[in-house]
Amino acid sequence: MTGTPRRAVLFDLDGTLVDSAPDIAAAADRALADCGVPGRGIERIRGYIGGGAERLIHRCLTDRLDGVAERALFDAAFAAFFKHYAADLTTRTQPYPGVIETLASLAARGYRLGCVTNKPARFTTPLLTALALAPYFDAVVAGDTLPVKKPDPAPLLHAMTRLGTQVATTTMVGDSMADLNAARAAGMRVLCVSYGYSPTARLADHAPDALIDRMPDLLPLLPA
Repeated sequence: MTGTPRRAVLFDLDGTLVDSAPDIAAAADRALADCGVPGRGIERIRGYIGGGAERLIHRCLTDRLDGVAERALFDAAFAAFFKHYAADLTTRTQPYPGVIETLASLAARGYRLGCVTNKPARFTTPLLTALALAPYFDAVVAGDTLPVKKPDPAPLLHAMTRLGTQVATTTMVGDSMADLNAARAAGMRVLCVSYGYSPTARLADHAPDALIDRMPDLLPLLPA
């Protein structure tokens, strides 16, 4: 006799579970200064987060979402960013309101929880541990776990395999088009938060299954 399929929720990290922009921006601006490039400031850098560390540094160096910096300059800034960010990973970073309570509620309901992020593992693991989020996750897929990152669906499918769940019973929660597109490509339900780093109007235009303003708003949208 087949049992009830396991249910799972996959969460993006930056802009969804935690507001890490202050520490990311501080490290990025220090890296830019090391390379003689003007700082971009937290508000601009907040909008550059979401494609992984490489895209972040290219965007900061060129001050364009689709910019690609000269290789030698990129290599220097990228190394400097890693150094500065490792030194101040959780100085100002905090979980968004209601995140821990929501994770605890889902775990109590029997959900399997995963974190799927484009952030490198060298930052993901200590950040989750420092903010007391690590115990809630049965699987963590970082930006360098696989050869590809979101919006490729492979990280989501890899997390799902590790959790022992199926597409039909798995939901992705994120704040960016990378999250939305990865979930759509994987064939799973996708819910987006409005408080993250991507413009809300852009997310709404692509019709996620739901758009929520607070993490606890997720709970009524999932089976008890």
